[in-house]
Amino acid sequence: MDLRLAGKVALVTGASKGIGAGLARALAAEGCHLHLAARNGPAMTSLAEELRSGFGVDVHVHEADLGSSAAMVELDAAAGDYDILFNNAGDIPAGSIEDVSDEDIKTGFDLKVFGYITLSRAFWMRRKGRDGVIVNVIGNSGENWDAAYFAGSTGNAALMSFTKALGGRSLNEGIRVVGVNPGPVATDRMIKIMKRKAIDMLGDEARWQELNDKYPGKRPATVEEVADLCLFLASERAGYITGTIVTIDGGIAARGSVI
Repeated sequence: MDLRLAGKVALVTGASKGIGAGLARALAAEGCHLHLAARNGPAMTSLAEELRSGFGVDVHVHEADLGSSAAMVELDAAAGDYDILFNNAGDIPAGSIEDVSDEDIKTGFDLKVFGYITLSRAFWMRRKGRDGVIVNVIGNSGENWDAAYFAGSTGNAALMSFTKALGGRSLNEGIRVVGVNPGPVATDRMIKIMKRKAIDMLGDEARWQELNDKYPGKRPATVEEVADLCLFLASERAGYITGTIVTIDGGIAARGSVI
């Protein structure tokens, strides 16, 4: 299926690894030009070289700590007039209410919750009245509440509401706003979260791989599965989808279980 993304320009945050890097590879394969943003400049530079040589697309690297509204505004200005925004940067800490401090929560929310909102606003002001798409990569903990990840559940639920609220009226301005809720995905961040959960559930972070047995199909999603969904939602093929959250977690949230 031709997603008609060739020649489009996309900004991907959290692009140095995991889902962000997977998005960059999938977009480049479709002929989409890229702006990549994250703290790890060397990793993005290496990825950019791979994508330029492999797919012949333009790739710009923005090395920055995105954990402030000012940084997000600066990133939007540096990227210029792009067509698609993939909000993906985030690192809300795992742990119980006894373990996670207010300061840790604020740091996580500044990057993910307020970061998504600030960058979306900047994109909105630039693109309203023309075609544009915002894809918020959120997380199924926003609909599958977990006391061992209460900060993530809270932040993700807020971003789900933000996506639905903005996306419910956004097509009036020619912009679509959609969300994707991955469950467990085979990334470094997932391993960090699972080690925290292994402490709570099994008493030993080294046993985190045992928790795979609790997943549907006894595995997490792949980065490629999440990226493919995001690209479809960003494409013209999904031109009448907005204000919607699509969950990709093997059915975990639907059955109401917490891993």
